[in-house]
Amino acid sequence: MFRFLFDRDTWQEVYDSFSKNKLRSVLTMVGVWWGILLLIGLLGSARGVENSFNRLFGSFATNSVFIWGQNTSKPFKGFQEGKRVRLSLSDAKKVEDNIDGIEFVVPRNRNQATVVRNFLSGSFAINGDYPLLDKVQKKKLIYGRFINQNDIDDNKKVAVISEEVYKQLFEKDKNPIGEYIEVNQISFKVIGMFENGNGNMGPSSDIHIPFTTFQQVYNQGDSIGWMMITGKPEYSIEQIETDAKLLLKNLNRIHPEDNRAFGSFNLGKEFAKIKGFLIGMQFLTWFVGIATLIAGVFAIGNILLITVKERTKEIGVRRALGATPFEIKRQIVLEAVFITLVAGLFGIITGGWILIALDHFFGQGTEAVIVNASVSIAIVFIALIILVILGTLIGLIPAFKATSVKPIQALREE
Repeated sequence: MFRFLFDRDTWQEVYDSFSKNKLRSVLTMVGVWWGILLLIGLLGSARGVENSFNRLFGSFATNSVFIWGQNTSKPFKGFQEGKRVRLSLSDAKKVEDNIDGIEFVVPRNRNQATVVRNFLSGSFAINGDYPLLDKVQKKKLIYGRFINQNDIDDNKKVAVISEEVYKQLFEKDKNPIGEYIEVNQISFKVIGMFENGNGNMGPSSDIHIPFTTFQQVYNQGDSIGWMMITGKPEYSIEQIETDAKLLLKNLNRIHPEDNRAFGSFNLGKEFAKIKGFLIGMQFLTWFVGIATLIAGVFAIGNILLITVKERTKEIGVRRALGATPFEIKRQIVLEAVFITLVAGLFGIITGGWILIALDHFFGQGTEAVIVNASVSIAIVFIALIILVILGTLIGLIPAFKATSVKPIQALREE
């Protein structure tokens, strides 16, 4: 059935048809080329933007919310407006025990300090943390380990430092594990070093020390700076945020309608917006790409109709010599599919070059907007299949036109 595909005469006819008017043929292919180029370029760019967001949020449990205390805006139960709200470890425990859908509650503290090593120094953010933090905000460790429960229980003076701290306080290529740094004139042993990974989102995490050690060094008592609440996947993080704030207002004697007493940042809500944007971007890309592709294929159909009109006498001769209508249709459909596929392949190659250029110019560094802009092999195959289907369908129009004229009438055509 498909022997005609390997017949030299078949492809000679395709070549002759293409070469009779090269400029017209090339212009015909531009529409399909542009449609595939748009499809590959936009889909790859969308994937690059998605990769950038994944890298930014990748270390976080995205179904999370951060809550911290601020100042009250309404008097309540004998307390004046403007009361400073300070969260505590007991608040975090009660939120974890009483709110449905919570997976983790991570209390955290933070302060700024001058850190010294030998003759080098710098001002860095010191975070008092529990080992649980590494589950909800995974650190990419280069050396050593993160804080563990023994460090908490024994109030150990150990520290996990960022890459930025290492660059400022240590010699190049020196292993920091086991070395000592001074924080507020107190020596801390370095037990780990991690990559800088969260960009400018949230409080900086230069140095992590055990939460209990932080309490002693800064005389914090039961107070915490903020809490990170992570919800289970099947629960709404927005509802968890609402319930947690209401409970905290009751615990701290704050007016139920006071909306300024607690500040928050709902990472789950923001992440859902980003995912919605990316889905919409991909849908728009497919719509624009396929619409442009269809327009290009219709242009090919129109040009083939003109070509068939010009070849009316030739088709009449072939019919008179015994060619069947099916053979005539098959040849014209093959020409349509061939032109469509060649234009599509050029579009795929050009789109690939554009993605490589985007990655080179915009995909480098930690602040890259587009990371590894690319499309999967599956999408390329889907695009090629769409091209074959559209080329076949559009080729049927001039094919039926070619066989609708009777041979004797075709031979009389001037």
